[in-house]
Amino acid sequence: MANSLTNVIPQLLAQGLMALRQQSIMPRLVNRAYDALAAQSGSTIDVPIPSAITANAVTPGTTSQAVTDLSPTKATIALDQWYEAAFNLTDEELKNVEVNNLMPMQASEAIKALANKVDIFIMDLASSSTNGISQNGGVAGTTPFASNLSAFIDARKELNNSAAPLDDRYCVINADAEANAIGLEAMQSTAWRGDTEGIVRGNIGEKLGATWVVDQNVQTHINSNGTPTGWLANGGGGFAAGLTYIDVDTGSNTPVVGDIFTVAGDTPAHIVTAVASGGDYRLTITPALGAAVANNAALTFTASAAAFTRNLLFHRDAFAFASRPLEDGMLVGGDNVMANVDPVSGLSLRVEVNREFKQTRVSYDILYGGALVRPELAALILG
Repeated sequence: MANSLTNVIPQLLAQGLMALRQQSIMPRLVNRAYDALAAQSGSTIDVPIPSAITANAVTPGTTSQAVTDLSPTKATIALDQWYEAAFNLTDEELKNVEVNNLMPMQASEAIKALANKVDIFIMDLASSSTNGISQNGGVAGTTPFASNLSAFIDARKELNNSAAPLDDRYCVINADAEANAIGLEAMQSTAWRGDTEGIVRGNIGEKLGATWVVDQNVQTHINSNGTPTGWLANGGGGFAAGLTYIDVDTGSNTPVVGDIFTVAGDTPAHIVTAVASGGDYRLTITPALGAAVANNAALTFTASAAAFTRNLLFHRDAFAFASRPLEDGMLVGGDNVMANVDPVSGLSLRVEVNREFKQTRVSYDILYGGALVRPELAALILG
């Protein structure tokens, strides 16, 4: 049996990596430049975020012109997501893997569980306790693209206004939004789209400067309190531009993390990243206030904020993600453990096979981490 386990591990790993490649969506669309920096569980990676540089007129002289001091910031990726999916094999199933190279159905389900975990993790970075995407297009509570592409166009405008690069843009939508979009003449007709992919294969592909992808793991924001209404800024001296919080009172239906709102006197939309109560409520927000907000300025929360779908339009650099094989020091079990990296998806996977009483336990596990590092390069397409 020991020889059988040794023989079957490479096959299980190879099959697992192939299945992981087929199931993964978001990891292939985001910035993966930091994979090589990750090492082990608990490691952190600093992602530099460039600061703006001013172009200056050239004045010839004997000395070089002074260079404006730069203040680049950084975001931190914690390699703290470590998950496994395990199952048992009968002796017959084990033999089929060894002799016939057949992937057990439970192995496919285990890989699917891990792929979904990674996918949802990246999706959820759109709204967290540290950051979030507030730019948006579409109408909350209404599936986009029922009759036109205005929701995408509005979201695209937000990216353009934020000077997001025009290449490496992705539009990730759920099945309902895709069903609407694929029914539009603009997505089917060769005269509109320039090829036959839409009508022949049902594949939107690259359109309007973005690669469109359908993903069943697109997440829904829910405020179980209902849509917040009637909330006013509460500060005697108001709130200065640049603040990342605003105190509010008088409203009904308490805001929660992930709610999106605008406030009178300030132009951009903000997303709530934390809510603290103490008589009134303090909302921690991103982005920071772009202009001073007066006391009693009204907050307007996204209509149907109680529940909306977070379809995404983003540039690759909005998100940073890293996945690395677990270090040798963590590989217990000798020859019964093997790890490798899929060259296409970039995801690493480890398989561990152990003989138990009259059965064989197989465990796939994966280590990863990520962050929303440049939210200005992303926008929600509300649904």
